[in-house]
Amino acid sequence: MSRVTLMDGSIGQELVKRAGDRPTPLWSTTVMMEKPDLVAGLHRDYFAAGATVATANTYAVLRDRLVRAGVEERFEDLLAAAVDGAVAAREAFGAGRVAGALGPLGASYRPDLCPDPQEAGAIYAEIVGLIRDRVDLFLIETVVSVKHAIGALEGTKEAGKPVWLAVSTMDGDGTRLRSGEGVDDLAPVVADFAPEAVLINCTRPEVVADGLEILKGFGVPFGAYANGFTRISEGFLEEAPTVDALQERADMTPDAYARLALTWVDQGATILGGCCEIGPAHIAEIATRLRAAGHQII
Repeated sequence: MSRVTLMDGSIGQELVKRAGDRPTPLWSTTVMMEKPDLVAGLHRDYFAAGATVATANTYAVLRDRLVRAGVEERFEDLLAAAVDGAVAAREAFGAGRVAGALGPLGASYRPDLCPDPQEAGAIYAEIVGLIRDRVDLFLIETVVSVKHAIGALEGTKEAGKPVWLAVSTMDGDGTRLRSGEGVDDLAPVVADFAPEAVLINCTRPEVVADGLEILKGFGVPFGAYANGFTRISEGFLEEAPTVDALQERADMTPDAYARLALTWVDQGATILGGCCEIGPAHIAEIATRLRAAGHQII
């Protein structure tokens, strides 16, 4: 049987849901500014569900997004608040790790907006320097191109903490990044930067298996945390989108998602979790099924 790290599920999307307000282009950062108590509460719910990693709500705390909203002066305070929420939940639970999330620059799913690696590396390095003393690992999320991967990994070279690289693939093809490049094109990047794990995230669950078959050849621990969207719509790829341009799948129940996640373990995955629209109930169902199958959650 396997030793499986169970991550949490959706952070940003779940916070927006719990806030119950109209979404803004700042997404979950707006929720953290207006209803900060929701953040630690969500992390506590995931720990209670069986997760052993709390992903701090830092995905969208990026200067470019804050500048657009006229609140760049709150950058460091918002990073601290996001980590505070995860750390407080971990301390209350008494165990677990905190991951500092590093989201895409410009916008999610938009490889055309990704800066050159040198510029991106400097941007990510600033965030890493501000929070590395308070997190246990860094999670580079929703990577959509080789260039994106290189820039983010450059920015984490001095992290002094484990780095996990999570890539997002095409909705209909788990072997291709959203840039159109092959997932296998990442092989030399992974060999060069040596992240401690490589994952697939924010991807349709049904295509994850094809991507994992490629990741397993990279020679590092691998896994997946997929989303529960019907698809990434054209409306969400426009300038400064809000998440109401995306639609949740009615069929991706905790049972349905957990059944798929356990097949990833059969492929050799040792890290599982959920992304957008995959909530605490989904994580709890994965935990139940892992234990029932004799796997150890670490």
